[in-house]
Amino acid sequence: MKSLSIKALLALFIATAMYACGTTEQQKTETADLIVHNAKVAVMDKATTMAQAIAIKDGLVLATGTSNELLKLKGDETKVIDAKGRTIIPGLNDSHLHLTRGGRFFNAELRWDGVKTLTRALEMLKEQAERTPEGQWVRVIGGWSPFQFEEKRFPTPEEINEATGDVPTYVLFLYSRAWLNQAGLEALGIDENTQAPEGSSFEKGPDGKLTGVLLAEPNPTILYARIGSLPPLTEEEMVNGTKQFYRELNTFGITSGIDAGGGGHKFPKDYSGTKTLADAGEMPIRLSYYLFPQNKGAEYEEFQEWMETNEVGHNGEIHLDHGYELEGGGEFLAWSAGDFENFLAPQPMLEDRPTWREDLKRVIRLHVDNGWPFRIHATYGETIANILDVIEEVNAETNGKLARKRWLFDHAETVKEEDLARVKALNGGIAIQARMAYAGEFFVERYGAEKAKQAPPVKKMMELGLPVGAGTDGTRVASYNPWPALYWLITGKTVGDFQLAEAANQLTREEALHLYTKGSAWVSQEEDVKGTLENGMYADFAILSDDYFTVPEKEINDLTSVLTVVGGDVVYGADEFASMTPALPEPIPSWSPVKFYGGFQK
Repeated sequence: MKSLSIKALLALFIATAMYACGTTEQQKTETADLIVHNAKVAVMDKATTMAQAIAIKDGLVLATGTSNELLKLKGDETKVIDAKGRTIIPGLNDSHLHLTRGGRFFNAELRWDGVKTLTRALEMLKEQAERTPEGQWVRVIGGWSPFQFEEKRFPTPEEINEATGDVPTYVLFLYSRAWLNQAGLEALGIDENTQAPEGSSFEKGPDGKLTGVLLAEPNPTILYARIGSLPPLTEEEMVNGTKQFYRELNTFGITSGIDAGGGGHKFPKDYSGTKTLADAGEMPIRLSYYLFPQNKGAEYEEFQEWMETNEVGHNGEIHLDHGYELEGGGEFLAWSAGDFENFLAPQPMLEDRPTWREDLKRVIRLHVDNGWPFRIHATYGETIANILDVIEEVNAETNGKLARKRWLFDHAETVKEEDLARVKALNGGIAIQARMAYAGEFFVERYGAEKAKQAPPVKKMMELGLPVGAGTDGTRVASYNPWPALYWLITGKTVGDFQLAEAANQLTREEALHLYTKGSAWVSQEEDVKGTLENGMYADFAILSDDYFTVPEKEINDLTSVLTVVGGDVVYGADEFASMTPALPEPIPSWSPVKFYGGFQK
């Protein structure tokens, strides 16, 4: 580029000054819909700006700056909130959360998320069994770790039976194992002669009788099947549960989530709870979703049908509704190419499934040919290396068309550095989740502490310039609470405070928050409209219960939101802002655990 002359530089300076003056004059005449002042506003821009106030107009950030500056934007209709020195962050965005499925089941589930002792967890089982009506079950469906308990152990079958008596009960730990009480075994007709699916088993005691423990070794089909056999809620109860679950997410400052589908969760039938809210304009959260095939061996046909009847992607405009949008396919594309995150069992190998390569390539090519983004579940480095061979083949065969579309790997706990470079060369990204925070101790037991230091190698991903989004993988293989996930990213510790990641693989608080905001927005192709509080971005933010940037590390786990705003509208308030919370119906049915315990046990 040629050097600018002094005359040209002067002209540029004058033009810039005039533009700045014009902008200032425009802001003087423009009034905000909402101003939050007396705050510590983390804008999360490249300059890591901290402001005192934020002004909102038409659902977008109008300005950030000092309280004195922004209060000049107050008009007769402007709502003004004094944050009383609290910290404001961009709304959290979980890039891999099973939102629609979580809402569908929320009102039926007793959550052990956050429970501090096994003694209390068993008391909750007993209390819930006493109020659960005939024909229904007590169900604890994931989101906990035995290491979060003071006792540092699993419940025994005897303890579960004693707590629940003759009320059928199902307790799931990740996708590794589950417990059925005796009443549950009888209700499902399971006995010593029942055959378990391949790669799983019904545990038997020394006497040859069933203990009630179901083991995925590592195939979790035995666990999926039991969940699928439990009595469903009514449509009204599922819509209510979806409202309860999304409010629960708002309490933590979550304003967006990217749904990764899930086994036993069929589109569009099982998405009705969320779609009902979206159609009514009642979504308190922005939700993007990927479609997960259910028919093993017929995934290609399933995706083909979806592609004929559904459109994906954004049209490039800023939408001021709360969002319910289809993004693409995944996290499974072909069941034969999936691995499992069960660290209590040996690692599965794709080589043991002869059709995996052909199955996966057909489906990826279908996505590329139809312009659909995709994401692929892959826990282990060996899986990722094999799948990258297929992706590179498709990219070559389509003259680089694949690399021009949004695609990513999910999980990637043991991905190798050379394969991260291959992902980058193909313009891919990675979504990481806090599964190690809930199963890290078992990972170390099987693969060793050395391997856990870089599982997953988050810092290397970032240093390579890969797009990285953060999340939980809630509600089953981890809790949906984002703060223990952020704690894990920052400290490298599990929910049981076991040290996993080495210092070189731990993030600063700013880096971790970036992955949970701007980083996750990349996954849904929204990085230009949300993830920071810069001017013109979505007005999605949370006022926190304490200062994320300065509280002792351990207290990061306990952070919540006291005011959550989506598109400039308050969707949740607590403490001094409680009166601003929109009304929420009582949980139904009357025996719902949510009615008595809520969700995460704070």
